[in-house]
Amino acid sequence: MRYFSTRDTLKKNAFSLKECAFRGLAPDGGLFMPESIPQADMNEVQRLADISFADMASYLASLFFGEEIEKELLDSLVRKAFNFPCPLVKIGDNDYALELFHGPTSAFKDFGARFMGGMLGLLKKQETEEKLFVLTATSGDTGSAVAAGFHNVAGIDVVVLYPNGKVSNLQESQMTTLGGNIHPIRVNGTFDDCQSLVKQLFNDSVFRENCKVTSANSINILRWIPQSFYYFYGWCQWHQQTGLSHPDITIPSGNYGNATAGLLASQMGLPVNRFIVASNANDVVPKYLVSGSYEPKTSIHTIANAMDVGAPSNFERMTYLFQNDFNLISSSIQGFSSEDKEIREAIRNLYEKFGYISDPHSACGWNAAQYYQAQGFRLCTAHAAKFHEVIEDTIGVKPPVPETLKRAMQKEKHFTSLPNDVQILKDFILSLQ
Repeated sequence: MRYFSTRDTLKKNAFSLKECAFRGLAPDGGLFMPESIPQADMNEVQRLADISFADMASYLASLFFGEEIEKELLDSLVRKAFNFPCPLVKIGDNDYALELFHGPTSAFKDFGARFMGGMLGLLKKQETEEKLFVLTATSGDTGSAVAAGFHNVAGIDVVVLYPNGKVSNLQESQMTTLGGNIHPIRVNGTFDDCQSLVKQLFNDSVFRENCKVTSANSINILRWIPQSFYYFYGWCQWHQQTGLSHPDITIPSGNYGNATAGLLASQMGLPVNRFIVASNANDVVPKYLVSGSYEPKTSIHTIANAMDVGAPSNFERMTYLFQNDFNLISSSIQGFSSEDKEIREAIRNLYEKFGYISDPHSACGWNAAQYYQAQGFRLCTAHAAKFHEVIEDTIGVKPPVPETLKRAMQKEKHFTSLPNDVQILKDFILSLQ
């Protein structure tokens, strides 16, 4: 399959999968998209989902990557990446939660990061001995998922940029305790500053001549596409439990990689009634969905910090998938935003009414689903224990901590502190070669 930039409207410059994987961002600054969107056979999807998520995901992965990766290798990669459950849990009347936090770092980003780590490892074996640097900016969960997904992958070093004081203690522990080929950078700035630093490096042709780099953020096609797989699995479970076929799907959204992966699934043939994107106070997309005016802004720090994004990179994919037709976009997607006070109220409601302990991001989703009286399922993106300070402060209960998180908290942190300065970051990365 060939890929094109979201900004290449005439489709003049085609790229291979390997080129997309190793570049991350297109040369014109756009995001890579497949030339055409493959169509999934929903009967086959349901048959395989009845066996396992991995069986279903292997089929879906082959639709995109089957031409480049041998079937046996791809199937093995998928089974290794997705070796954890993602159950659909009924919480209340018409409230079904697709729990995506049962992977090694307890966040939905394990799906994309582990798949990408395996794929880049395979593609890197076909390359020269030159070291590949994976750069990623994180507002919380991406960094830990990428660090875990790429830890000890031969020939690849990972540089993770995160904003000082704006990730939870547990999130920082997950990023800074692995060592080896993982290099955490604590930046004196916001997530948007971290993301800007990464983009500046990708757009620096001189730097890229001296250093082979790619991104592990959801801008990278290898991280983005596999996030579409669990929408199919959630649909199969919901259809099986309810007998219905066109759900409303509610998605906690920050950088909009997760939401646009859902749109991709829909265009692959997944039956969906509507998408509801749930943000925190960083509400540029919900506002756009009402006004038609997209106005990025400086990110605001909230208790749902993994969604603290004021200029979501994947917005380009959203408009691209709908040919920049606002009427089509606004008729398919609805938005809703929650302030910190409303997020805490949702956490309390879920616990007091149903005994369910929700993380702040998934609580944003619950608020949105309640507001729109959604009939379908919502994505739960992180384990509540990752935000235990917020949970304890809100409901007075300490959420149970998965063993993988306990181990991370017991280890010593190792990181490098840098200012928001692209030249200093360049020098640091070049020193690792």
